[in-house]
Amino acid sequence: MKQRYFLPEGIILDLAPTLRSRRYGLWILNSAIVGSRQNDKFKLLTSCFLILAVFLSPLAASAADITQQLHRPLNSSVLRESRDKADSLLRIGEQQQLSGYSEKTIDSCKQALEIYRSLGDFNAQGNAYDLLARAYIQLSRFKDGEDALRRRLAIARDTKDFQAQIFALNNISTLLLQKGEFTSAGKTVEEALTIAHNVNNVAGEGLSLSNLGLVTARLGNYNKAIKLYETALYFRRQAGDILGETNTLNNLGDAYLAVGNYPDTIGSYGAALRIAKTKRDRTNYLRAIDGLVTAHSSVGRYERAFDLLEQRLVVARELQNLREEFKAFKTYAQLYEQLGNYPTARNFYERALILARTLEDSKQEVLLADKLTKMPKR
Repeated sequence: MKQRYFLPEGIILDLAPTLRSRRYGLWILNSAIVGSRQNDKFKLLTSCFLILAVFLSPLAASAADITQQLHRPLNSSVLRESRDKADSLLRIGEQQQLSGYSEKTIDSCKQALEIYRSLGDFNAQGNAYDLLARAYIQLSRFKDGEDALRRRLAIARDTKDFQAQIFALNNISTLLLQKGEFTSAGKTVEEALTIAHNVNNVAGEGLSLSNLGLVTARLGNYNKAIKLYETALYFRRQAGDILGETNTLNNLGDAYLAVGNYPDTIGSYGAALRIAKTKRDRTNYLRAIDGLVTAHSSVGRYERAFDLLEQRLVVARELQNLREEFKAFKTYAQLYEQLGNYPTARNFYERALILARTLEDSKQEVLLADKLTKMPKR
């Protein structure tokens, strides 16, 4: 059976900064200023002191600085409450996205963004845009996803956050790659690689080289892509980036699969699977299984392919991730269809269809319904 190369779904947001990287405790200064405002006399003295401070300060305060001070919240607990609410919304959004409910993730992110904008917290806005982009992409809303990523990039440039720029550029590049805009994708990831090299960001170099390999592979130069992946592995191991190493090993498996080198295909996916299992990296674990299922079924090892699919289904159910469960059912159906076992294939397509409706994925619902209509009865 002739194999075709497909861009893996799991690499779009490779190494995006996590929500846990946000800094807390920005309310301390506000609390010190407003905490002792007890009576009108004190407020008058405080105002006079503020005016004198403006005129006597060696560095003249700008109008924006004065406005910011005059409009501080009257109670730091209000600020904390708003931030806590936004952080909670983003954590809920992360869980919704992991569970496959991307539409709900979008709603949570938008609510969190409103609050972060009112607080003027650019770093938190950037994290929210990362998650928002991931949700849009999962729903194949690529235009919206790209818009969110470019907003994230703009924030990173404004704040001179070079690491965030590297991540954002890589994410935009892989999104452009999915849209088939190979030239733009290549230029974007090369910009990321240049920044990473200039600031000596070893992890960023590994990420950018890995994604440059993706661009090269999509252009059909798999042998060059394999060399780029091998170089990327060096940087990712040097940086101690286990997640990145596993992702690149999966990319390497894709490239070997594309050239029909099944021993190295299975070796690369197998290495990714072992690391992902040890580190409980479920995303790369499932992706490695998908690659191994394709490789083994391509050489007629259907028994091994079905064993791996069973593992995939177990993990999907442990995660309570309906979308990953949907993918497992769909792959089961495709393999049984290849074997000519149409009744069993139909059964799995029907189960996948039920999940597509539950996930409100109208595109997959239409495709599966059409598939069932055209499938032979026996």
